[in-house]
Amino acid sequence: MDTRNRSIRIAMLPWLAHGHIAPFIELAKALSNRNFYIYICSTQVNINSFKQTISEKYSISIKIVEIHLPNLLNLPPHYHTTNGLPPHLMSTLKNAMDMAQPSFYHILTTLKPDLVIYDFLQPWVPTMAASLNIPSVLFLTPGAAAGSYLFHIGKKKLVSEYPFPAIYLRDYEYERNRHMFEPTEEDEGNDGFTDTQRRVNGCIDGSSQIILIKSIRQLEGKYIDYLSNLHNKRYVPVGPLVRSPETETEHLEIMDWLNSKERCSTVFASFGTEYFLSKEETEELALGLELSKVNFLWVIRFPVGQNMNLEEALPKGFLERVGNRGKVVQGWAPQLTILSHWSIGGFVSHCGWSSVMEGLKLGVPIIGMPMHLDQPLNAKLIVDARVGEEVVRDKNGNVDRHEVAKVVREVVAEKSGQRLRKKAREYTEIMKSNGEKEIDEAVKELLNLCKPITRQDSVEVLY
Repeated sequence: MDTRNRSIRIAMLPWLAHGHIAPFIELAKALSNRNFYIYICSTQVNINSFKQTISEKYSISIKIVEIHLPNLLNLPPHYHTTNGLPPHLMSTLKNAMDMAQPSFYHILTTLKPDLVIYDFLQPWVPTMAASLNIPSVLFLTPGAAAGSYLFHIGKKKLVSEYPFPAIYLRDYEYERNRHMFEPTEEDEGNDGFTDTQRRVNGCIDGSSQIILIKSIRQLEGKYIDYLSNLHNKRYVPVGPLVRSPETETEHLEIMDWLNSKERCSTVFASFGTEYFLSKEETEELALGLELSKVNFLWVIRFPVGQNMNLEEALPKGFLERVGNRGKVVQGWAPQLTILSHWSIGGFVSHCGWSSVMEGLKLGVPIIGMPMHLDQPLNAKLIVDARVGEEVVRDKNGNVDRHEVAKVVREVVAEKSGQRLRKKAREYTEIMKSNGEKEIDEAVKELLNLCKPITRQDSVEVLY
């Protein structure tokens, strides 16, 4: 890549959620490797959690900038993130981010970046950037299949059916996500849109010519094209943006346990950093894993402030009955390292888009147990792409232990699982052979938008 890129500065503003910040960081690394300077803006509490994921290699080319949210009585600084945020404070956090506009304006006028890359909930960002003659580009971190379905439904004037019948919501899934499509009393305005829909539409409208999306064409090409047609803007895939697994030195007990299992004999269960199973779901998953007779490694988390130990959360006698066939870890475990281990034959996941990409990047078929938002749609995609199966809930949305056991056996212990693994590994090879093609194409697009400007360096806002 032309070394002149080094003169180009990009300011990034992801939404205040780990699932959004992580892809922005990986995109920042990829662009930095092509000689861009990157400034990632976030709140102090998020900075504390992600700064160690940016290695010394990027100490010159990636800088962290704190954005200051106002001090609100019911939103102290440790709630300036979605991690551990009580659900009833989500709208407060969105409003607090809106109130941080002066802070971001100061960042832009100080750094004078050539481009702003922003997330989906701050439509004021492209407006602010345009007022300063700075081009801006929206980066969507969810997948194209889920995004195209949700945007299709959100287009009130569309009377045609969504053209890809494999992607849909069951009745109970729609009910759980009704707030995404239908305005409530809290949604201001009479345009028929929810607050989130208005925000996202504003972000799309403000994006300069293109929209970046975390995906690959071989998996989601038709959905990417449909999004481009819906919004009359080109969606540019930037690849899976999955970190490489690191050599594990701190969780040796887990790795030793995995080393004792046969190849592709073990299922890994984990549901992300911000989603938690209910008591009933926990029990049904536990008993389903027990009934499956398959080896399993299960990472279980509890919401912040919920003091509970594993014995209380799991069915009575569960750990004793499964013995060394199963291992339950409370808190955090190295997901990428675990997924890359040769003993893992399946991945029980909530189907967050980053987890889906990680599974495919490492050739592991996915056992979908989606909860809400885009997750049910991602689960339909992995089934349609023949890289996984879904644990189908009953008509009321409840998980059943026998369904869990059946799907786990199909993916890990039966011949059908071999076909899924083969297909998942095909995507692994596609991602390897693609190499950096998606990013290189995206860089060309970004360069076309950027007009390097004369500036005096300032570091007063740097973290």
